Amino acid sequence: MDLMSGGTFSFVTAVMDIMATLFVILIGVGVLAVIVLFISDVTQTKSAIRRNYPVVGRFRYFFEHMGEFFRQYFFAMDREELPFNRAQRSWAYRAAKNIDNTVGFGSTRDLRPTGTVMFVNCPFPTLGQDAVPPCDVTIGPFCRKPYTTNSLFNISGMSFGAISKPAVRALSSGAKAAGCWMNTGEGGLSPYHLEGGADIVFQIGTAKNGVRDLQGNLDDDRIREIAAHDAVRMFEIKMSQGAKPGKGGILPGGKVTEEIATIRGIPAGSDAISPNRHLDINSNSDLLDMIHRVREVSGKPVGFKAVIGAYGWLDGLFEEINKRGIESAPDFITVDSADGGTGAAPMPLIDDVGLPLRESLPMLVDKLNEYGLRERTRVIASGKLITPTDVAWALCLGADFIVSARGFMFALGCIQALQCNKNTCPTGITTHNRKLQRGLNPQDKAVRVANYAKNMVYEVGILAHSCGVREPRELRRFHARVVSNNGLSIPLNELHPDVVPPARKTGTT
Repeated sequence: MDLMSGGTFSFVTAVMDIMATLFVILIGVGVLAVIVLFISDVTQTKSAIRRNYPVVGRFRYFFEHMGEFFRQYFFAMDREELPFNRAQRSWAYRAAKNIDNTVGFGSTRDLRPTGTVMFVNCPFPTLGQDAVPPCDVTIGPFCRKPYTTNSLFNISGMSFGAISKPAVRALSSGAKAAGCWMNTGEGGLSPYHLEGGADIVFQIGTAKNGVRDLQGNLDDDRIREIAAHDAVRMFEIKMSQGAKPGKGGILPGGKVTEEIATIRGIPAGSDAISPNRHLDINSNSDLLDMIHRVREVSGKPVGFKAVIGAYGWLDGLFEEINKRGIESAPDFITVDSADGGTGAAPMPLIDDVGLPLRESLPMLVDKLNEYGLRERTRVIASGKLITPTDVAWALCLGADFIVSARGFMFALGCIQALQCNKNTCPTGITTHNRKLQRGLNPQDKAVRVANYAKNMVYEVGILAHSCGVREPRELRRFHARVVSNNGLSIPLNELHPDVVPPARKTGTT
C-alpha cells in the first residue's frame, strides 16, 4: 500500500507538474498572441477602431457579428435605431468596402407603416444594353464659367474643423476617384480640400470664414483668390442647415487649432459660433444682391442652401426674381431637411424646427415650376439620404443632384458613436486628437469613399432600370408610391401633383 500510495502520489505530482507547465506555456502563448495582435492592429491602416484601440477593438466586430444571432433577445432590430438603423449602416459599410450587398431569405423592412415608399416596377424593365449613364447637367448658364457635370451623388458640406485633416484628405481623393464634387462646409478652403483634385463647392457660411476681412465682412479679393483655383467650381451661400435652422455653425474651442483658425480667420482655442444669419442678408432682395455679387466677382455658379420653413418665403423670392429677370435667379438651391445632421446643435433645433425633405423638396420643385424657373435653377437635395432608395425617391420628386454628409462619414468608418460634438471621435473623423486621427488612413479610406459613391449610383440605376427608364434622372413621381393612412399606397404624383410650368414669352414651356 505504501508503494502504491507513493507511486500514485508521484504520478499525480507529475501530472500536476505537466499541467502547470502547460498552463505557463499557454499563458506565454496568450501573451505572445496579444503582443502580435497589438503590433498587427497598431500598424494596419484598414480599421480605425483596431488602430486606435488595439486588441480590445476586435471585440466590437465579435459582438457585432453575434448580434446577428442574438439581437431578437438582447439588441435592437435591424430597423429600430436612430438616426440611422443597422440596415442603413450595413448597406453603407458594404458599399464602401465594395463587397457583396445582396441579402437572403427576405426583407426586414415593414412595408405597412404610413409614409413607406415603394417603387413601381415596369413589366418591361430596361435591359443592360439600353441603360445609359447619368446625363450631363449644366449649372449656371449665365456665368462666365458654368459648371457641367453628370455627377449624381456628391459630398455635402463638412468643414475642416468639424472633421479632421485625414478625413478631409480621404474625402477629397475619394471624390476625385468617384467623379463627384465635395462641399467645403463653412470652415473655408484648406489645402487638404484641394489635395485630391476633386471638384469643389465653396460654402460661404454666416461667419464668411475664408472670404472675410478682419471685421468679418465679405471680401471680394478673397472671393477672387478662392475662385482662382480651377477646382473650385461653384459657391454656395449657406442660409441655414437642417440640424439647426436659425442657428449658425458651432465649433467648440477645443477643435479650433492654430491651423484651423488661420484658414477661417478667427482666434485659435475659442468657440467659433457663427451668427444666426448673414448680417448683410435681411430680405429676398439682399439675398439676390449677394448671389449677383459673388457670381460677378467669381465668374462661377452661385446658389444657396436653406431649410424650408416659412411657406410664403418661396413665393416672395421667386416673384422678386421674375421682376429682376431670370438671370438674377440662383444657379442652384440646396434644400436641406429637418432630418439633417451636424457636429453640434441645440436639441430643440435638431428635434423640432424646420420641414423634413419629404415635404420641402416637392414644395420647392413645384414652386420653381409655378414661377417658370425650374430649368433655370437646379435643385440639390440634402438630409439623411444615404441609401439607393433615399436617392431614387429624391430624384422622383424632382432633385437634380443629391448630397450626403453622414453617408460619406459611414464610408470613412463612422460607427455612430454620437460624439461629433466632442473631440473624442473613436474613428478619427471628427476629432483633432492626433492619437485618434492616426486610426484613419486617408489612402485606404479614399478608396472606400469612391466605392460608396460608385455603388450608390450603380444601385440607384438598378432601381431606375426596374422602373423602365434608362438612367436615374429619368425617374418621375409616378415611378414611386407611398403608403397612406388607410394602409394602401398612392402614387407620389397624386400625393404631390406635378405643377405645369407657365408658358414663357418665347413660346417654350
